[in-house]
Amino acid sequence: MGFMEELSDNEVLRWLVPIGIGIAVIVIAVLLRNFVYWRLHKWSAKTETQWDDILIHSTRFASLLWCFWVGLYAGIEFAVVPESWEGSIDNVVPILFVAMGIYTGVIIVRVFLDWYMVAVAEKTASPLDDLIIGALRRLVPLIAAVLGLFVILDMAGIKVPAVWKWLGLHGPKLALLTIIGLVLVLAATAALPKIIRKSTTRSAEGQTEEEVNKRVDTLSGVLVAAFQAVVVAVITFMMLSEIGLNISPILAGVGVVGIAIGFGAQSLVKDILAGLFIIMENQYRKGDVVRIADTSGLVEDINMRRTLLRDLDGIVHSVPNGEIRVASNLTKGYSRVNMNIGVGYGTDLNHAIAVINRVGKELAQDPAWAADFLTTPQVLRVDNLGDSGIDIKIMADTKPTKQWAIMGELRLRLKKVFDEEGIEIPWPHTKVYFGNALVASTSKESQ
Repeated sequence: MGFMEELSDNEVLRWLVPIGIGIAVIVIAVLLRNFVYWRLHKWSAKTETQWDDILIHSTRFASLLWCFWVGLYAGIEFAVVPESWEGSIDNVVPILFVAMGIYTGVIIVRVFLDWYMVAVAEKTASPLDDLIIGALRRLVPLIAAVLGLFVILDMAGIKVPAVWKWLGLHGPKLALLTIIGLVLVLAATAALPKIIRKSTTRSAEGQTEEEVNKRVDTLSGVLVAAFQAVVVAVITFMMLSEIGLNISPILAGVGVVGIAIGFGAQSLVKDILAGLFIIMENQYRKGDVVRIADTSGLVEDINMRRTLLRDLDGIVHSVPNGEIRVASNLTKGYSRVNMNIGVGYGTDLNHAIAVINRVGKELAQDPAWAADFLTTPQVLRVDNLGDSGIDIKIMADTKPTKQWAIMGELRLRLKKVFDEEGIEIPWPHTKVYFGNALVASTSKESQ
């Protein structure tokens, strides 16, 4: 005879009551959840941080799942079940609680990871923290699922003593080393540039904010990468030692490989040493315009091995630091307008010089350009008596990288004013002179 056939009307009522209680608890829990999220939405609208938005978005499904689970648990507690079911329920309910707890823990960890990815990782120059956070977003659920599976198997009476013994011996230390490594790497990525900025700002008296930013970007990129590499190497060796691997042969092998590389890759060592001196001596930084190894361009990146330059054609040049003999920095501290303007030989030079100085002063006082000038453009001297005209040299100091735009605008304005003032800008031409003898000879031949 089946169980349903054994139920009397009174027993059916005993089932309906806990079901009703469970449904009521679910409804109440969902209403409370909706109220809480409504308040969170109002609070989130008033804040500028993304932490609250991520928290609301990531916990929606988990909170709804808890509402249903609380209702189900309340119904089970009020239900009168057959004795044959009690043992199974006593085993299943704790397992479900553990599973829900593990799932909730993973969600909370994901909230922190997503917040770091949006609020911190996108603002750092190092790509390592992006890779670490991306890997953790996938590894945390996997590790939690594996550990949760072992816990559930143990609660269900399926013992795996070897696994628990290994986890008991090595698990806490491995977890601690992993957390320490992650904290050091992520903290260095986020905090080290700020420390470098403060120290650089204190020691950079008289330098503009743009110069300080270039120095900070260059030092941050190199020092953060070096610190991260050291931390990763040390933590890796400590974890290998913890799980029972003898790292002495590994270290010896690394030393042998290092010696071999030192003999076989002397150019690499040369590049690294040259890069070290370039960075420490502050020869050039990210954002500077330089001329190195017969190549000119904007410094897009620099590390211990090479410098990346992008020229005016958009071509990126990778220059090994060891190939750099002379580094010419065109934008360190300040830049300079150094240009010649030609006038014809029939021009009144005093008038031309006065016009050039006037145009330079007007340009330096123009609100659209004034912030880029350090000194006013003016005539330095008559620089050359050329074949077709007279060259007048104009000079001015500008903020870094602004000299080319200023020279273009100054040429444009000078051409317009020269046309208005009747000042000739010469072009190559040749005068041909025919002597009298040649003319007379030509006349006789024509007769």
